[in-house]
Amino acid sequence: MRVIVVGAGVLGTMHAWQAVERGHEVVHIEREAEARGASVRNFGLVWVSGRAGGEELATALRARELWERIGERVPGLYFRANGSLTVVRSQEELAVAEQALKLPDAAERGYRLLDADEVRAANPALRGDFLGGLWCERDAAVEPRLAQPALRSVLEASGRYTFLPGREVREVVGSSAVRDDHGQLHEGDLVILCTGAWLGGLVRELAPQLPVRRVRLQMMQTDPLGESLTTSVADGDSFRYYPAFAGPALEALKAAQPQPPVAAEHKMQLLMVQRQDGGLTIGDTHEYDQPFGFDVVEEPYEHLAAVAEELLGRPLPRIRRRWAGVYAQCTDTTRVVHREQLGDAVWLVTGPGGRGMTCSPAIAETTAQLANL
Repeated sequence: MRVIVVGAGVLGTMHAWQAVERGHEVVHIEREAEARGASVRNFGLVWVSGRAGGEELATALRARELWERIGERVPGLYFRANGSLTVVRSQEELAVAEQALKLPDAAERGYRLLDADEVRAANPALRGDFLGGLWCERDAAVEPRLAQPALRSVLEASGRYTFLPGREVREVVGSSAVRDDHGQLHEGDLVILCTGAWLGGLVRELAPQLPVRRVRLQMMQTDPLGESLTTSVADGDSFRYYPAFAGPALEALKAAQPQPPVAAEHKMQLLMVQRQDGGLTIGDTHEYDQPFGFDVVEEPYEHLAAVAEELLGRPLPRIRRRWAGVYAQCTDTTRVVHREQLGDAVWLVTGPGGRGMTCSPAIAETTAQLANL
């Protein structure tokens, strides 16, 4: 088969990967010179720990398995099975971590509760004051700014993959062809649209009732830390934003320990992961009401820096980058992704939300199965 994949973010690239792996020819079209959306503006986390039980967790675990396999073949991903620590600093946060250990799927996630000394042994860069941490063995990380080019280099070596950047698809023609803004017609046997947060234009024409919204976040990156952050790190506020931690202990935490006003206003949690150059990627915020501002605001960065410094027990290195990103999320946030067949041989796949980097290999695998690739 000849497969046309539109969109070269991580979701589109993983669909291209699945097609090539199954022996098909792929034409991959991207409107930018490189992916510039959420796929390069994220943490690079393969984040199993907080996923909702059932389909979401199963998808994340399958994706984690696929990421590791792909990482063995694509060294430029810098896949690392580094695990994560959600650091707890109050008795209420500790109770949420203890509640998580009782989940029927806790062993699948690789949960273990560590005391403060065990946290410092697992991640010596954490020298602040805390009670302990929830360890998740199954969490991992890749390099988001490098992932798509690294994957494409291996795809190109197959001889069955063509990347066409700087072309915006304007029209689906017939049952399985597209026309780009250069006027060129690309004919295939199957079209897969992975357009990310681009929900207007052609996407709106093809799916006018799309149950997907856009979400904006702010993040930052530091100069090299000067030492190894051996795990990914989250703070107790992340319990508020991941469905696995819902329950009586979380409700007690919310009642006894309200977030600081800036964190509540910007719907914040701390996530922190170290890049290959030693710098830290730190975030994030969540904004849902459009239109989004064109600028970033300083107060969330100040809050995140303060929390990171409390956990590290030292000042952060200089902040060298700040940015905002926008991703597409299903309006029903319990859904892993919106996958819609628009014609006999045309599929739209979008809206994974904050799961995109984590779950994209498994999402693409399911699309391939449904489309009989």
